[in-house]
Amino acid sequence: MNINTFVFVAHPVTFSVCLLIFRIALGSMIASHGFNKIFGGGKIAGTAGWFESIGVRPGKANAWAAALTEIGSGVLLILGFLTPLACAGVISLMVVAIVTVHAKNGYFIFNANGGGIEYCLFIALVALGLGGLGAGRISIDHSAVLGTWNPWAGLAIAGIVGVGGALLQLAACYRPSKAS
Repeated sequence: MNINTFVFVAHPVTFSVCLLIFRIALGSMIASHGFNKIFGGGKIAGTAGWFESIGVRPGKANAWAAALTEIGSGVLLILGFLTPLACAGVISLMVVAIVTVHAKNGYFIFNANGGGIEYCLFIALVALGLGGLGAGRISIDHSAVLGTWNPWAGLAIAGIVGVGGALLQLAACYRPSKAS
């Protein structure tokens, strides 16, 4: 018996409470970014303008897509519903952010020339791990008998759909200027 099996079997409630904490933390953080794109600061128009400036076109459609993906993935994570797909949404968002904004700035978030990939990579890897672990017993997935994911299947769904979705979105919409 490996340690993960031991923790899950010996303390399934504790394990599920910890997964709930992770889901709420990640879900509320990512959803709040989506709400901010719609209701905060520059709203969708400001986000669209910024997207256009970094080469993500059309800006308005991509601003809405990003905001709704953030809100949808966040809510699904909090509820523990379709957890590997919700994690795929988070991974996709983070991969796009890394490629379009952060990769040119190195690793550390506190780089003087702008934030590096550290934060986005961490969020993507947390989402990947959560996709593999599943939502736990305190979730819609579990109550709907979807909580019996094979961890490798959850990991594969989160990773392949997440990275694949990001690559498709980048191929379709990312046109950075030659000066970038």
